[in-house]
Amino acid sequence: MQSVVYLSARLKCDVNKAFEMFTENDNLQSWLTNIADVEPRVGGRYELFWDPNNRENNSTIGCKVTLFEENKLIAFEWKGPPQFKDFMNTAVPLTHVVVFFIPCGYAVAGVCTEVHLIHAGWGDSPEWQKAKSYFDTAWSIAFKNLEGLFANNK
Repeated sequence: MQSVVYLSARLKCDVNKAFEMFTENDNLQSWLTNIADVEPRVGGRYELFWDPNNRENNSTIGCKVTLFEENKLIAFEWKGPPQFKDFMNTAVPLTHVVVFFIPCGYAVAGVCTEVHLIHAGWGDSPEWQKAKSYFDTAWSIAFKNLEGLFANNK
C-alpha cells in the first residue's frame, strides 16, 4: 500500500509571496536549504543543496520541475539524503512533490494563503517506509520554519 507525506500550512502572506517561497532561490534558502538553484518552469532545475561542499551527496541535484502554474502549483522530483540515496536517488521514477497554493482571503489577522504539500512515490519495503517517516518529520520541521517567517505579519 502506497502512502504519501501530506502537510498544510496557513501563511500570513498573499499567494504570490507564498509561491515565491518555493520558486525563488533566496526565499528557499531562508527556510529549506543552504543553496538553491531553481528554474521555475516545466523542465527547469529544482536543485537544493544542504551541503554545498558535497553537492552530489546531500541534494536534489538533477531534479526537475514537472508542473508549473504561477501562484497555483508547482511540482518537482525529489531525492533523499545520504542514508537513503542508494534506493531513493536511483528510483525510476523519483519521488515527487506537489505544492498547491490557495488564497484564503482575509483571515482575522489579514491576508493568508493555504499551502498544501504532497510528497508521493514511496516504495513498500521497510527501507522506503523509513525514508517516508524521515520526510514526514523533515517536511514538518521545514513547514514550521516557513510558518515562522510569517508569524509576525499583520
